Amino acid sequence: MPVADHNTYCQMLDRAREGHFAYPAINVTSLVTANAVLKGLADAGSDGIIQVTTGGGAFASGLSVKDMALGAISIAEHVHRAADRYPVYVALHTDHCQADVLDSLVIPLIEETEKRRGAGLPNLFNSHMFDGSALPLKENLDIAVPLLERCQKNELILEVEAGVVGGEEDGVSGEGAPAEKLYTTPEDMLEVHGRLGSVAGAQYLLAATFGNVHGVYKPGHVKLDPSILKAGQEALEKAHGKDARFYFVFHGGSGSSIEEIHETLEYGVVKMNIDTDTQYAFTRPIADHMMKNYDGVLKVDGDVGNKKTYDPRVYMKLAEASMAERVKKAVEDLRGTGKTLYHA
Repeated sequence: MPVADHNTYCQMLDRAREGHFAYPAINVTSLVTANAVLKGLADAGSDGIIQVTTGGGAFASGLSVKDMALGAISIAEHVHRAADRYPVYVALHTDHCQADVLDSLVIPLIEETEKRRGAGLPNLFNSHMFDGSALPLKENLDIAVPLLERCQKNELILEVEAGVVGGEEDGVSGEGAPAEKLYTTPEDMLEVHGRLGSVAGAQYLLAATFGNVHGVYKPGHVKLDPSILKAGQEALEKAHGKDARFYFVFHGGSGSSIEEIHETLEYGVVKMNIDTDTQYAFTRPIADHMMKNYDGVLKVDGDVGNKKTYDPRVYMKLAEASMAERVKKAVEDLRGTGKTLYHA
């Protein structure tokens, strides 16, 4: 099916929150990795989210260009074409755009969507993230509110972050943040709702932090406290009613136990970002291929090698298939198997 339109995306998020499951949001950097996500979602019978970071967009545009918006547009345009061949819905999202690069990624992409809408074409992306977590909350929201107003006019969903996710991913670092910043308070969440909820008709996602850490860690090294999400929802419901509940995003999930993941689903997580695990799943079969075919992929001792082993299509197919399998596992972990809206 085509990339989800705004109404379908909203319905996806509503369904996930009410059904206590979530969509994997997979970072991609190329057509091959985007294709892997589409295959994995389709094989799992699940809708999902494909997302591009600032670094991923710059990489996709080529080493000589390094234009994050251009790369993101190129990937999105491919997904719009390729998604028609798969029996699931997919949404397109940009991840972790901090204040100093809004004008290099999110703003140009919103402008691109505005041009498309003016020409009667569907939106290029479905949602964008503004990561103002490095700023004081008031300054974070001072930027987020007008951005949400612009998104609302164009049927775009905005993701914001309150608190800091530890570790580092794609150049976005939470290293050295005060310990208290790793845990969003109910007061912070009420402030987010008070400011963003004032934008009539707008929808947003909140990446609240509860000890999350980007990167990959052995089980037990990341100290999550999902009850923080529960406390925030309860405070919001008490102040504004059940309909005001957040749509939460889970960042930094690598190394989390399945029990912790499932607990967050009970508290309103509808989107879980996945990057580290799918990167490894993509690279592992390439490494295996190179090791097993060392004398074929290299022209050892003046030999000619073996084109059938150094043809990039050979090992890229293996990488795509492996990453697709990891996407299927993510869907299963998030209780989304077989829940595509396409069959609803």
